[in-house]
Amino acid sequence: MPPRKSSPLDNVLGRLDDLDQQNLAILVQRLARERRLLETVFNTIREGIMVIGRRGIIDYANSAAANLLGFQLKEVGRAVLWKQVPELARTLHLADDGALHELSGISREVEISYPAERVLHIYIVPLNIEDPSPRDESERSHAVILSDITEEKESARQMIESEKVQSIIDLSAGVAHELGNPLNSITIHLQLARKQLARLENDARKEKIERALSVCGDEVARLDGIIKHFLEAVRPMDPDFADLDLVSVLEESLEFLGQELTDAGLSVDVELDSALPTVLGDRGQIKQVFYNIIKNARDATPTCGSIRIRTRSDDQFAYVQIGDNGQGIDQNDMPKIFRPYFTTKKSGNGLGMMVVQRIMRAHGGRIGIDSQKGKGTVVTLQFPQKERRVRLLGAASE
Repeated sequence: MPPRKSSPLDNVLGRLDDLDQQNLAILVQRLARERRLLETVFNTIREGIMVIGRRGIIDYANSAAANLLGFQLKEVGRAVLWKQVPELARTLHLADDGALHELSGISREVEISYPAERVLHIYIVPLNIEDPSPRDESERSHAVILSDITEEKESARQMIESEKVQSIIDLSAGVAHELGNPLNSITIHLQLARKQLARLENDARKEKIERALSVCGDEVARLDGIIKHFLEAVRPMDPDFADLDLVSVLEESLEFLGQELTDAGLSVDVELDSALPTVLGDRGQIKQVFYNIIKNARDATPTCGSIRIRTRSDDQFAYVQIGDNGQGIDQNDMPKIFRPYFTTKKSGNGLGMMVVQRIMRAHGGRIGIDSQKGKGTVVTLQFPQKERRVRLLGAASE
């Protein structure tokens, strides 16, 4: 075995008996400064760092390790890693006395529930500490590195989920497009059948056939509308930006939907700010946003209920709030609102709010939803004012 190289500190410590009191005090101060420096460095590191004995007793821990595992630094020297992270102990080969069998590097991903639900990457490696005094191999120390990978795991999960959704959407869009061809063919043949039917003499059979053709035509038109709406949802058009007065768009939307709201027995309470700042937007797409949200409010609100519409602005944004006193949204359903095909309606297709979110994002806006089960829902649309939107577009092109 090659001789161990001595460090400057070893040389100094080897001459302790030769140091006078003044030099000994200087040495102690120097060691104290170096220890404080090292502790500061280790406590600044985001990863948890620990030193454990082979039986898992934590001999050293930085602040990050204590925070991640939920123990106090004053417990160092008594706390046992296997008790702090029992999920880790179950994955390792431990002796009956809690000692590690494996002396090579150990790497694990472990989900913990205390002090918070996290996913940790834990790396354990033996420490090769040069020590002139003989030591029992069973007391060999190990370094433990803890990394919080919760956000990475969640990001990866969301990316996989997004890819799944996108693949389903792409497949569905292809199917929807292919369905359009036979529907067009059916429409043409229905028109030919009507022309042939018009040449026949009037009798009972002719009237029945006309009714049947009318039903078929209506159903084909309904299917064609569903397909068009679906394709618009999954393959949105780029906005045609122009100066837009949100108040006038709201008024047009309410005028168009007014009869539907009246027939549903709903009252509409509107307070629109005539001085609402101009925004940049696509009139047709923003109108679609208002249609979808107001229709959702209509469907969620019982007869004799009300829909409230308010507008306001601040230095940077214009806001439109559409609220109702309907059934509200269950808190478990809140994260699913913008997912494709999610709906609580019996006849809904689950695409309306996804369309709303896409349009708002394309306009540099945001959408917020506040809801309480049994009391109603308020949807807040935030639009950047024209000047802010122009600055953002300019910065993006630089």
